[in-house]
Amino acid sequence: MKKQARSNPMDLSSYDIFPRIQPHFYTWMKLYGQNFLIWDGARPQIVVTEPELVKEILSNKEGAYGKMKLRGYMKKLLGDGIVMAEGEKWTKLRKLSNHAFHGESLKDMVPAMIASVEAMLETWRKYEGKEIDVCEKFRLLTSDVISRTAFGSSYMEGRKVFETMTKLCIIISRNAHKIRYFGIEKVFRSQDDIESEKLEQSLRDSVLAMIKKREHEVMSRRADNFGNDFLGSLLTVHHDADQTNRISVDDMVDECKTFYLAGHETTSTLLSWIILNLAVHMDWQEKARKEVLQLFGHENPTSEGIARLKTVSMIINETIRLYSPVLDMTRRVNSKVRLGKYEFPANVELHIPPLALHRNPEIWGEDAHLFKPERFAEGVAKATKNNPMAFLPFGYGPHTCVGLNFATNEVKIALSVILQQHKFTLSPNYVHSPIHFLTVQPQHGIQIMLHSL
Repeated sequence: MKKQARSNPMDLSSYDIFPRIQPHFYTWMKLYGQNFLIWDGARPQIVVTEPELVKEILSNKEGAYGKMKLRGYMKKLLGDGIVMAEGEKWTKLRKLSNHAFHGESLKDMVPAMIASVEAMLETWRKYEGKEIDVCEKFRLLTSDVISRTAFGSSYMEGRKVFETMTKLCIIISRNAHKIRYFGIEKVFRSQDDIESEKLEQSLRDSVLAMIKKREHEVMSRRADNFGNDFLGSLLTVHHDADQTNRISVDDMVDECKTFYLAGHETTSTLLSWIILNLAVHMDWQEKARKEVLQLFGHENPTSEGIARLKTVSMIINETIRLYSPVLDMTRRVNSKVRLGKYEFPANVELHIPPLALHRNPEIWGEDAHLFKPERFAEGVAKATKNNPMAFLPFGYGPHTCVGLNFATNEVKIALSVILQQHKFTLSPNYVHSPIHFLTVQPQHGIQIMLHSL
């Protein structure tokens, strides 16, 4: 079904990517209703798109819905970091992440984000009046930002981590719908099994090299402390005098991998889709530019000004609604539970597809498939008719993405600086072909014609 859906490009006037990206869910919802049972080999999976039931699952007030246990290649990519951790370990890691990515810490990251965007735009000069594919540029930008702000290194130092992760993502994508017999890998190891093990070791070695470098600086007294960035926070907790507060080396490696992936992949694709929308809807590009120039003129964006970007925020929200980077939110039933009119036994997997919720016509109206940022003119609550389950770009409840403000700030800064310096239109060579590759991405890139202001 996926292969068939991807066989032809989409019409640019259509933003309804749900039947293309998840044609199986789309078709089965029409046949079986909002919630239905499917099997992945011997594993029962319930797909839930009814907002009230989604809210109960993600709120998890009684602790009935746990996180899924990662298996296979995904385990190699993410390990046991904050995304998969539960209980006491999750609380410890969440507290640490909150400290690294909130309030004053975010404010301190603004100059580094601006420096990364300016370095990118320097490379854009040679494209004046010509075509440029922004996707690869944004990948380099977001990887540079996460390297500078969270790990204090330049993109060059983090490049090996990104290249290794991309290779591992290709293996994951290639094997997404292959069903393997339990224990088969002990008897027969495929080429992907062997390759993924090498990549996992390479990832670990790269992250450990960054950790050891920082430790050496402190031990040799070249630095007074481990630093106040994300890596510094991890090392400070790892060396805590109170053993109960400490995290292990494995925890540090897994957290670094998680933030490299989350801080890079989702933000670069979101930026790409925003540029596409603004290249198609020139009226919204002009509105956004007018707002940016009113707030900042031609000066660098400030953290105070970023918070006041209303039109830009509307555009970001509408883009992330239509092109939700996360396709599947999963939970596992811990013990027998009642959910609405259903009763589920332990170990059933629950799958929540945001693309379905983001297009629910009962909440968003019959124009749910159109790009209309004005929906968010009075905020998210009004746009969703006070139904928080209708809009889940960063999750919900206690497990809302810890990098939410980090990602939003980065996108706002990048857009502001681009709009200050450039006007852009869609290239006639662009082919509208969204695909799923870890996140929702443009298969053939996004080509625009660049014009300096």
